[in-house]
Amino acid sequence: MIDWTETAGQLEKTFTFDTFESAMLFMQKAAEKITELDHHPTWTNTFNRIHIVLSTHDAGNKVTEKDRELAQALDSIYQHN
Repeated sequence: MIDWTETAGQLEKTFTFDTFESAMLFMQKAAEKITELDHHPTWTNTFNRIHIVLSTHDAGNKVTEKDRELAQALDSIYQHN
């Protein structure tokens, strides 16, 4: 996991892209992995930035291995975008 911040039972990171379109492409690619893992983030998009918050609600809003796995997958998608 690259540059994720862990505080208050959650992982957070903001990804920055060159354009709005590339940010949307990342979200579309990420959606496939998110569906596969059945672990859905809280995320917001503002132009070329996507802010993502991960925690496992079923575990009492804590960071679990599911969050770490998704964070690594999102980093990989971003690096290959």
